[in-house]
Parts: sequence; structure tokens; C-alpha cells
Amino acid sequence: MAAQIINGNTVANRITDELKAEVAKLKAAGRAPLLVAVQVGENAASRVYIKNQKESCEKIGITYRLDELSATSTQADLAAHIGKLNADRTVTGVILQMPLPEGLDPRAAQRAISFEKDIEGMHPANIGRVVYGDASQAPCTAHGAFLLAKSLELPPSHDPLPEFAKKMIAAGKTTAGLYGKNVVVVGHSEIVGKPLALLFLDHFCTVEVCHIATKGLREKTRRADILCVAVGKAGLVTGEMVRPGAAVIDIGINRVPDIGPDGKPVLDKKGNPKMKTVGDVEYEKAKEVAGWITPVPGGVGPMTVAMLLKNVVEAAKAAKG
Repeated sequence: MAAQIINGNTVANRITDELKAEVAKLKAAGRAPLLVAVQVGENAASRVYIKNQKESCEKIGITYRLDELSATSTQADLAAHIGKLNADRTVTGVILQMPLPEGLDPRAAQRAISFEKDIEGMHPANIGRVVYGDASQAPCTAHGAFLLAKSLELPPSHDPLPEFAKKMIAAGKTTAGLYGKNVVVVGHSEIVGKPLALLFLDHFCTVEVCHIATKGLREKTRRADILCVAVGKAGLVTGEMVRPGAAVIDIGINRVPDIGPDGKPVLDKKGNPKMKTVGDVEYEKAKEVAGWITPVPGGVGPMTVAMLLKNVVEAAKAAKG
């Protein structure tokens, strides 16, 4: 039986509808959210992201502003500009467009953003908050992937549920579907794999994190009730690596040639290979084994955007003065 497709757009739209109402309340209270994007130099790919970010913000009433700095800006110039935004009480959140010009340190620039205005959730302080069970400014992709898994009606791992589980569910600290689940996260980056593992741990899942040095990956992934893959390598997880009935959350984004029925690359009008976006999981085969699976695109991607907006709203709600 084919897996149920996890529609990230449906869950993301539900979240953004709630955020739109919250933004209206903030505006009525004189606390209108303002997201400022900082772009250093020219980058065609960033322009696409900026356009999408602006449209997403405006849909729910968040004001979006682009601050453009010269490509010749130094690390000190960038830090000084970020410092001004940190001090500006009208600015709710700051997002740094990547990539930065050669010679600039992206991590240093990211850490220069005040953790209160770090709406990507990448500041060490916000990662630290996740460790303590506070996901109010969690990394967007990790949080979005987690909420997709949480949204599923997974069968309970315990029947009947222990009294402790019932108390935690009543307190909103887990769900009947998540409590006791075995989760395998493939990928250990600081902005996806690690915080994602922490989010599941906080909801009483048993989590195993795999990476490039992991031996016997197939045996580990086949033990997962919930399998999350965030590496950036197309086809890393094959259908036979998925436990029958598991929930598969594919976080990878890869551009690969589109192959036709004849096994050859599909060409465009100019004779160049057409490219398509795929995840890290062998989707067509995995969906015949899994119980639930995210498509790529259309799965975690919309949730990342929704979490970015949510972080802006949370920052506005927490802002002083």
C-alpha cells in the first residue's frame, strides 16, 4: 500500500492563517512587525529568495525591507550595519542573505545579529533555547520538519499509554503519536540535524543521529518509526532502507538531471539537460514502503517559510518597549 503523502503546503497554510490573525493583533497594539533583509553585493539566487520572502511576509501583514550594502563592504561594515538594526526598536527581525561575497565570514556576521532578532534561529543562544525545550526561535527548517511529523496521526507506541505519558500529553509536551517513537535523523548539521534531534527528544522520542561516519546506515534507518534525512545527497536513502509503515521526512534539496523513460536525460529547447528538484530519499520506491512521506518539493520547504514568519511574530511578541 502506497504511503500517505504529507502535504507541507496544507500544514504551512494552517500556521500562516493563525499568524495573520496574530499580526493583526500586534498592529492594533502598535507593535507592527518589521523584517529587514541584509543583502551584500549582487546575487541572482538571493534575488529570488528576497522576492519570495517579501511576498510571504506581505501575505500575513509583516512589513519587509531590504537593506543593500556594497559588494566592497568589509566585515566591520557589515557588523556596524547589523549593530544599527539591533539597536533600532522598530526592527523586529533581521535576516542575512547568503552567500556573502568572498572574504566575509558568514558565521561571524550571523552571530552579530542579536539573538532576539535572529529570526532564522541560528544564533547560539537560540540553539541553546532549543536544548532547554524552548522552540520559540528554533531553526526554521528543523522546526518545520518536526511539526510535519507532529501533525501526523501516528499509532501510539504504547497501548495503553502510561500515566506519565498522559500527563505529558495533557501538558502539551508530547502527543500520543510521538511518545516513545524511535526516530533516526540522518545528518548532523547545527541548523537542521542537531536541533531536529533535540526537538524530538523533548517530546519523549528515542533519537539516533547518523552522519558520514556512521557504519551500517541501512540497519539503523530500518529501525526508525520516523526517519528524517537532511544531508543534501540525492538517492542517499533507498526504498529498502525504509522500515515498512515508517514516516519519512525528507529535508534534502538537490538539483539533478531529469531522466526520461528511455533512461536518457531530458533536454530543453537549447539541447541542455533539464534539471529537477529532488530530496535525499529515493521517493518513488520509498513511498511504496513507507506509511507517510514528504514530497520534494512541497513537503518541508513550505514549512521552512512558515517557521520564518512564525519566528518574526514571536520576536515581535517578545520585543521590549
